[in-house]
Order: sequence, then C-alpha cells, then structure tokens
Amino acid sequence: SLDNRFAFAADLGTDKIMIYQLDYESSTIKPHDPPSASVPPGGGPRHFAFHPSGQFAYTNNELTSTVTAFTYDIDRGRLAPFQTISTLPESYDGSNNTTAEIKVHPNGKFLYVSNRGHNSIAKFKIDPSTGELTAMGYTPTMGATPRNFGINPEGDFLIAANQDSGTIVLFRLDGNTGDLTFANVVRPVPIPVCVKFVPITE
Repeated sequence: SLDNRFAFAADLGTDKIMIYQLDYESSTIKPHDPPSASVPPGGGPRHFAFHPSGQFAYTNNELTSTVTAFTYDIDRGRLAPFQTISTLPESYDGSNNTTAEIKVHPNGKFLYVSNRGHNSIAKFKIDPSTGELTAMGYTPTMGATPRNFGINPEGDFLIAANQDSGTIVLFRLDGNTGDLTFANVVRPVPIPVCVKFVPITE
C-alpha cells in the first residue's frame, strides 16, 4: 500500500488478492483480517496496481482477459471489488488471449493492460470520484506477445516488450487524452519480459 502498512499479492491459483500486515519492528508479515479479496471465479489475477490516490486498486485477470477494480479502505486495509471489465473488443473472441501487465498512469486518469494474443495495450479512463473504468480502445504493440510494458515516471512515454517477436517498441503517451502514438522507435531485444524505469541519482 502507498502508506507501507500492507502488502498485496495477486494469487492466480485461488482467484484472490492476498493481503498481509507489515510489521517493521519484527521484520515479519502476517495475514490481514480479512486475509484476501476475491475476483470472479476462473479469472486468474496476475498483477496488482494502486491508484495514486490510494482509494482504488486494480488487478488484471490473466485467464479471462478482464480487469477487476476495487475500492480500498486506507485505514482498515481492505479491498472491495465493484467492477470487472473486459480488456478486449467485443468483436474478438478472446480464445487465444491472456493479459500480462497492468499500470495506472502517474496522473491517475488512465489505466493500461497488455493483451497477449490480441497483441495490444487496452486503454481505460478512470473516474476520479468512483474509480470506475471505461474502455477507450486498443493500441497494437507492433509485435507478438506483449508480456510487459513500462510507463516513465513523467507519464509521457510507454515502452512495450514484445516477448515472442523480440522487440521493444516506444510509444508517446498523452497524459490529457490517454492516447498512445507510435514514436518510430523499435529495438531488437532477445525475449524481453520486463520493463523497469530506474531513477538516476548523482
């Protein structure tokens, strides 16, 4: 959690987000009460992301190509699911698709999920008062199997890692509209599976 009081783990096998209390004095963690929050059966939560406000959180369900949104009780450390929405267009049957990564834009206005199979980044608008998601469309990653992507801290670029085509692709990200635009940069990288931005300190 943003206040470092709780840790959350997306457990694909149990369809739950596990919640743990952090005890810094004893350097231990223990299950919270309640110890978890559930997604729809068979969803398979993969990754988990907080909204910058700390009031909402999201998990991408790998097996059903959906996102589940939660409200978050900051004081009590509790998640309550309130929405599950598809990451795919209605015209796509989704039979060969799984989701991989999920990120909230630094400004809290948008959420992004990668689709492996459809080979796209799904884009969602976030309601600032409720946390509810509205689908905005899908940007092809110009490669196969986007297992991961990263958004730079300023929120104006997204790098997609296409695992099976061996490329990373740079997109410009408009923080006002949430749109992604190909930045004419493609680099060969053998089997890329994770993108991280690392701050440089002098």
